[in-house]
Amino acid sequence: MVSVLSGLEPKLLWKYFDEIRKIPRESKNEKAIGEYVVSVAKALGLTYDVDAVGNVVVRKPATAGHEKADVIILQSHLDMVCEKNNDTVFDFEKDPIQLEMDGEWLTAQGTTLGADNGIGVAAELAILEDTTMVHGPLELLFTVDEETGLTGATEIKPGFLKGHKYLNLDSEEEGVFTIGCSGGADTGYILPISREKVTKGKLFNVNVSGLKGGHSGLDINTGRGNAIKMLNRILWWADRELDIKLVNFKGGNKRNAIAREAEADVIFVSDAAVVKAKLEALFADIQFEFKTMEPGATLTITAGSADLPDALTAESQKVLQNFLYALPHGVMRMSRDIEGLVESSTNLATISTEADKVVAGQSTRSSIGSALAATRAKLKAIAEFAGAEVNQPDGYPGWTPNLDSDMLAISKEAYKACFGTDPEVAAIHAGLECGLIGEKFPGMDMVSFGPDLQNPHSPDERVHVGSVDKFWKHIAKILEMTA
Repeated sequence: MVSVLSGLEPKLLWKYFDEIRKIPRESKNEKAIGEYVVSVAKALGLTYDVDAVGNVVVRKPATAGHEKADVIILQSHLDMVCEKNNDTVFDFEKDPIQLEMDGEWLTAQGTTLGADNGIGVAAELAILEDTTMVHGPLELLFTVDEETGLTGATEIKPGFLKGHKYLNLDSEEEGVFTIGCSGGADTGYILPISREKVTKGKLFNVNVSGLKGGHSGLDINTGRGNAIKMLNRILWWADRELDIKLVNFKGGNKRNAIAREAEADVIFVSDAAVVKAKLEALFADIQFEFKTMEPGATLTITAGSADLPDALTAESQKVLQNFLYALPHGVMRMSRDIEGLVESSTNLATISTEADKVVAGQSTRSSIGSALAATRAKLKAIAEFAGAEVNQPDGYPGWTPNLDSDMLAISKEAYKACFGTDPEVAAIHAGLECGLIGEKFPGMDMVSFGPDLQNPHSPDERVHVGSVDKFWKHIAKILEMTA
């Protein structure tokens, strides 16, 4: 069977991407992919180190005659966000990602592709094997658990890296160099609930699906809908006019992804046809509001079992619905200094229901530390009003732009030499490991760049194959110019 990657350039990079797509690498499950990186290093006769959390650094000697050049660090994260459509049968712990081409774009069949940050990982592995590039001494760094806590970057110890010039390969727009990013932190909620027996009514599953979802930082300003917020909104309004009993509520999968789907089991005590019509009318208003951005938004109401489970008490239901309605989601404030850049945002990411509690999670980002703290304080205040327990672990730092960076100047010059045009320079509203690396290794000179990647953290993720070739050529030129 001919692979969809056959004939794509650069061959070495795509060879390794084809290999890593077969290896499980969900966040916190990077053991196999880390072992694969080590096996490549061993096969090539290169030295390597693995630290206590699973970060791998492979050292490649300089091309002959360039041994005195500065050490250049290239870095990507090994883990990927594992999201799939509900109707896709797929096990991320054992099944290889199924690839397909859509014109000039590579995507996956019903799941995330893993190009975030698999293209960077594949590029580094290809550099290890490549014999044509001219370069000084290299450190190829592969970090773990970037997506769910930046654990790898957080746990790197002094001495693990020798270089002070750093290329992060985790940006998602070809021709744009990232030199700054937001910091971020999570908030967890545990809301106690009480239940009661219900003796009349009919059980239904109310499901909101078909939303685009996406990256909770990069896509937060696009106006995409949040399924948790949408579902709670229609239940909140219906509950003001009709008699409904909430049994459970769940939605979202990942802390760093916008919730694409949410569902609730609800007992319709009022006439089922009346309740169904009301929910559909309320959702029609939402569909109209989001018709441009979320044309696939769908409400499905399906009859459940004849047995009626215990439902939330009226007071617990009211508190939960008010709590979810009050929690903010989306852009909090735009940057006053950089046009078009989100300064602060928050994402209501996940919710699940247990017998005696509701558990929810929220991720918040900001390029300003005090603004991040202020937003988190607002979340805590809302939770305390609702009587929820709040857990707010330490977050990760932002990365302050340095327009005088030597690596930025070299990267820009290399790009112009390769393609005849000047690149853009930007900061992004997303977390990059550069913030932590810069904090741990003062004076680290850093730039982040990558190919064109769209819709990360969702099954619509795709990467432009032509931009991957440009990405590779640009890396080669930077390494040549720093040798």
